[in-house]
Amino acid sequence: MKAAIYCRVSTDNQEKEGTSLQTQLENCLAYCQGKGYEATHRFSEAYSGLSLERPELDRLRELARSNVIDVIVCHSLDRLSRDPVHGVIITQELEKHGVALKAVTETVDSTEVGKLITYIRGFASKLEAEKIRERTMRGKRERIRQGKLPTGRGILYGYDYDKERGINTANSNLETVRMIGQWVIQEGISLNEVCRRLMRNGIPAPKGGHRWSRGTVGRIMRNPAYVGKSYASKTRTEDRKRVICSEADHVLIPNAVDRAAFTWDEWDLIQKQLDRNRELSPRNQKLSYLLSGKLFCKTCGRKYYGVPMHGKAYYRCSGRIGLLVDKRCTSKTVNASKLDGTIWAEIVKILKQPRTVLAGLQLLEDGMNQEALLENDLDCIRKKLKALDREQEQLLQWALKGFPESIVIKDNEKLNRERARLQCELSETEQRLEKTKESHINVEKLDEFCKIVSQKLEDFSYAEKKSTLEMLKVKVWTDGYNPPELQGILPIPNEVRAMSQPL
Repeated sequence: MKAAIYCRVSTDNQEKEGTSLQTQLENCLAYCQGKGYEATHRFSEAYSGLSLERPELDRLRELARSNVIDVIVCHSLDRLSRDPVHGVIITQELEKHGVALKAVTETVDSTEVGKLITYIRGFASKLEAEKIRERTMRGKRERIRQGKLPTGRGILYGYDYDKERGINTANSNLETVRMIGQWVIQEGISLNEVCRRLMRNGIPAPKGGHRWSRGTVGRIMRNPAYVGKSYASKTRTEDRKRVICSEADHVLIPNAVDRAAFTWDEWDLIQKQLDRNRELSPRNQKLSYLLSGKLFCKTCGRKYYGVPMHGKAYYRCSGRIGLLVDKRCTSKTVNASKLDGTIWAEIVKILKQPRTVLAGLQLLEDGMNQEALLENDLDCIRKKLKALDREQEQLLQWALKGFPESIVIKDNEKLNRERARLQCELSETEQRLEKTKESHINVEKLDEFCKIVSQKLEDFSYAEKKSTLEMLKVKVWTDGYNPPELQGILPIPNEVRAMSQPL
């Protein structure tokens, strides 16, 4: 039998109670060997067990749906999921495709009573996870109150996190930070030049490898922590997602680094030079790029960006930037003014055809009506799922109080079937709604716009043209060799769609 092993921890450095990724993998491999399973696939990740959307779990479920494995082996059931509802969804999905579920430390019973017991265990596991989360947050708040950095999350390049003292301690990479700062102060070089020098010197990047990016260097040079000004509570968790807090909620932690990279005078000089470099950057010269953010490469799919060449505006594929890609894109750089003029001329042709505009408006109105119906359907499905949660919890109470087993089994089976059906319906409806929202637009505003626009299209200012492209959600695809392709929210007539001349 072909087996897939799944291992999970909540954090990258979790190494306790036999739940590390390496320990789980070794135990699972030994289990497979003892059972005579062939471990053909292995999945490991650091992710919360309360989330059903996990990259490696998604790959595992897709593998099960493809019918290329016979059994899934995990260290314990709570490694697969800490949410009992999610556990039921996964096990039913595996049953549907004939894939068995085995745990090294537990016996997985496939009977209805066994499923109910598994659900009860999962419920207790979820409760324990919530308690752990609350204790963790309480501990973080206490460390902040004591003037310590609560965790080593987002450790500064050039520092190591001292958990006991709650501060960042300097390491050898701090000299690299100082070297970058001196380059900027003394030579005024650009961030791109900094990246080139670092890579020529073979200096490892913060996340490994030798490829530095302008964004990485910019974040280091702009971070006030390098002058000793560190903050806690910059992010918080909402609905299992990390969001950025407002500056008013940030808590200053004094003396959070044992040695600052720069003095305040040096820091001020660096910021001024970075601001000056930004002002003098060719990308900030006052040249017109009408299709900025709307032009995409046919070859590699990346965006084109505006770049001045010999005092003129051009578009270049970002896939040609050596710092961003290993293999450069072969698409051709195109003249911005020529392409902008060609695309705007096509937009004018479209908007001067009333039938085209009216057909587009009708499609948009239908889409908005469909969106409202889908939103209502989603609300109803979610309410039904919440009602099922309440029924399931009540069923658990009955089971614990010794309610007749036959009734518990029958009701549990019914609830499981209904939950699986609703989850499937929920997923399909969400996908349909997402597609509908992609074409969302203010129909009344567009209708009013189209009534007056045909009278003065040729006289539109640059700002009015940009607004028009935004309104119509225009996208243009080109490779610089063949005719560009125009996409938008309104139907494009065949005679407009066929642009015969390449740019």
